[in-house]
Amino acid sequence: MAIKFLNQIVKGVKGGITGTLKGTADVTSTIVNSVKDVAVTTIKGASELVVKGIQVPASIVKGAIDGISDIGVSFIKAIKGIVNGAIQGAMSEGVEQDEAVTGAVQQAMFSAKELGENVGKVAVESVQGAINGVKQVGGDTVGATKTAIIAALDAAKEIGGGATDAVKNSLTDGVDGAKKIIGEIKKS
Repeated sequence: MAIKFLNQIVKGVKGGITGTLKGTADVTSTIVNSVKDVAVTTIKGASELVVKGIQVPASIVKGAIDGISDIGVSFIKAIKGIVNGAIQGAMSEGVEQDEAVTGAVQQAMFSAKELGENVGKVAVESVQGAINGVKQVGGDTVGATKTAIIAALDAAKEIGGGATDAVKNSLTDGVDGAKKIIGEIKKS
């Protein structure tokens, strides 16, 4: 049942995003609010059991990515807003911060690989989107930064083929505090 529900989320978000963004001149600024609104509506319709975990935020990100792909919006330009909106919507509906951040960032990374996008750039954009999303709902941005970096690195390990080094280098160069966090991860 949960898998069927998650597939419905992906399809519903895809349809919602495609419909909202078609014909919009300023797609990038519209993405955050569109994804957030669709996330809120989706989670309100879910049972308490389904909302726990990283699958719902991941499904929201996947659906939004599918939607922007259908209308030809640049993945790299859109991913920050997609992650931001998914996290805002998920957290405002009771999804724990760490679960929302992990689900959204990891799905962004897996989708980047699937679509042949630069995983390093996507890591930076999705981590920044996660931090912005958490900030907008009054969450712990320092904790979100660490969670998002760990999520991006874990996804890169799963992706393989040099993705881990590319992501580490990109995060170190593109995200404030990433070098320190990556250093702490190595020690533990």
